[in-house]
Amino acid sequence: MTALCRSFLAAVVLAAAAPAWIASAEPPAVAHRLVQPTLAPMLEGVLPGVVSIDAVSEGASAESPMPADSLLLRFFDLPENSPPQTYPTQRVGSGMIVDAAKGFILTNSHLVDRAIVIAVVLSDGRAVQAEIVGSDPETDLAVIKIEADGLTEIPFGDSGQLRVGDYVIAVGSPFGLGQSATLGIVCALCRADLGLDSYEKFIQTDASINPGSSGGARVDLDGAAGAATGAGACLFAGGGHRARRL
Repeated sequence: MTALCRSFLAAVVLAAAAPAWIASAEPPAVAHRLVQPTLAPMLEGVLPGVVSIDAVSEGASAESPMPADSLLLRFFDLPENSPPQTYPTQRVGSGMIVDAAKGFILTNSHLVDRAIVIAVVLSDGRAVQAEIVGSDPETDLAVIKIEADGLTEIPFGDSGQLRVGDYVIAVGSPFGLGQSATLGIVCALCRADLGLDSYEKFIQTDASINPGSSGGARVDLDGAAGAATGAGACLFAGGGHRARRL
């Protein structure tokens, strides 16, 4: 048998044994594609229940830094004994809707303390004003109320069932940038002696939080919509610094 015949027979055998998709130049559908783990379905139910909060409060009185006999005061013909001026202060944080029917939102007390105007931005971009229903500085929790339709509430979980090592997701509006979700674990339970509140029983996590995350939801992985296990209250900075409010 010549070399040409052998090559022809080999080509015929390979063509007969090749899968049909090679002949058609179309790859087959992957029947058993790997399913990647994701928190997206759970967060789709949680994110609508987290809001951004912008609170304007009466600031502390501040006296003029110039002495009463300052040449600048006389030059600009300003009064020498002018009363202290009060400047408003702005705080940006987060909150979670806990009662959609009544419009109740849980947040941190220090965020809305002495607020004269509270603006709430919902996940769909709507901005509404809120009023304080109640506040407890001892636990740094507050409830505010808004009037809006189509709200989504986040159910409460049982923080007593948490264990060190459980996954937890922090959802809030860091730096006022809108909704953000970060993943971490429970690092410690019943954390106290931080010098922040009279009653301290914090859940410590390593989920990334930043200023503006205060009052946001901390949710576990239980249930389709998650379950709130706490509200962000403070972060601990290294270098010998104490815990501070967000």
